Amino acid sequence: MPTYHSNQLQLPLKVVSTVHRFSFVDLFAGIGGFRIALEKLGGKCRAYSEIDKEAIKVYQQNFINYLTQDEPSLGDITQVEAFPDNIDLVVGGVPCQPWSVAGQLKGFADPRGKLWFDVVRLIKQSQPKAFIFENVRGLANPKNRDSFEFLLQQFTTIGYQVKWNILNAYDFGLPQNRERVFIVGIRQDIANAEEYEFPSPLNLNPKVLDILDEFKNHQLPQKAKLDPDVIFKNNNIPPSRTRFQKSNELNDFFIFSDLRNGHTTIHSWDILETTAREKEICLTLLKNRRRKKYGKKDGNPLALEHFQEFIPDLCPSELEELVNKNIFRKTDNNKYEFVNSKNMSGINGVYRIILPNCDVVPTLTATGSKNFYATCFLNADNPEDYKKKFLKRIYKQQKYKPFTAQHACKLQGFPEDFVLHSHDKTAQKQFGNAVPVPVVFHVAKHLMKIILNCSDNSNAQRSFVGLRYASPNLLS
Repeated sequence: MPTYHSNQLQLPLKVVSTVHRFSFVDLFAGIGGFRIALEKLGGKCRAYSEIDKEAIKVYQQNFINYLTQDEPSLGDITQVEAFPDNIDLVVGGVPCQPWSVAGQLKGFADPRGKLWFDVVRLIKQSQPKAFIFENVRGLANPKNRDSFEFLLQQFTTIGYQVKWNILNAYDFGLPQNRERVFIVGIRQDIANAEEYEFPSPLNLNPKVLDILDEFKNHQLPQKAKLDPDVIFKNNNIPPSRTRFQKSNELNDFFIFSDLRNGHTTIHSWDILETTAREKEICLTLLKNRRRKKYGKKDGNPLALEHFQEFIPDLCPSELEELVNKNIFRKTDNNKYEFVNSKNMSGINGVYRIILPNCDVVPTLTATGSKNFYATCFLNADNPEDYKKKFLKRIYKQQKYKPFTAQHACKLQGFPEDFVLHSHDKTAQKQFGNAVPVPVVFHVAKHLMKIILNCSDNSNAQRSFVGLRYASPNLLS
């Protein structure tokens, strides 16, 4: 059994170059994810824009001191008339809510969506050599594609060669499944502007245990290789599975939901003491609640007669017993639905428990999540035993812990000495809104080769005084 040395994700401490190779403006600065990466490359921040008061406190605590007293805070971008003169680069994570499902996909109809027009206005006026902007993947989805193409055309019209790509934080050494759209623009009069290429994956293959101190230099269990038919029954592999879920391996996480089913889904009737008959009734509701014949909603309550279509001898008292156990609830029109009727809400405050040998944590969000990590490993050679062992050894013995802001800091690639907000939930929200530092670093590193007209960034690496970091893989 191999020993896993958790060293490829040890992050650099904050460093500031003594030689400034380019200048930049940090828009929608948040807590400074862009800035960390750009300063590592030798950038000098000339101004920053942010309106969230708590984010500004963290930003200033980490970056603003007697050496940066001449660096103005621009405040609300809609009120900014101009940038400082001779800016090389403009960057920012433009608010993403207008293009996400959570933000109801209002696009440019959302006031936050209109902020893109202020970005275009200021880019047109200041004419920096280049820009880098980041947003949710949804900006490039088919539903928003017309708006996205319109936005790209605006940048082209004001004189920029524009390229975009979807990059995942995992591909740059972070154990987080975070896909984001990156837009890079280079002024058309810059030599070889059209030759810019986005960075390729680093192939570091991180694990969640990289961010968990209690698992340093721990032995990874050997995972059983199974026939997909054993896991999925009739080889019916769900289309919703991600690239991190292999068809011949059991999932490395467990989801608590009464609205989904799968070999690592934990239902309320798995946790509570229920009979085989009661489990059958619960699964009947789970499997048929989305049938259009029972209603137009995505999930519909079922009446007694609906249940009896599948279980002819079902008695009303059996449904009432599930109500008493707080698994079902009765609606005003005498139908039955699950008490836990919102998928992401989980059960008993838990939505997902991730095993430490898992490849990724799901995308960090500003709204937070009910994600936990197990404090021990788990293995089995069939789905039934896997779930039983999980319930017995991990869930019932409470061998799991919540992810903290410090974990989120590592998941976004921020330095070890970054000063977090004093309130954990606020800090987690800020990291959920942040940009992954290593992704920005490698996007900008490729960009510097063109706008600074140099063949490589070796000089940037030599320009730091007191540089301390354990691995060159993430930021090199």
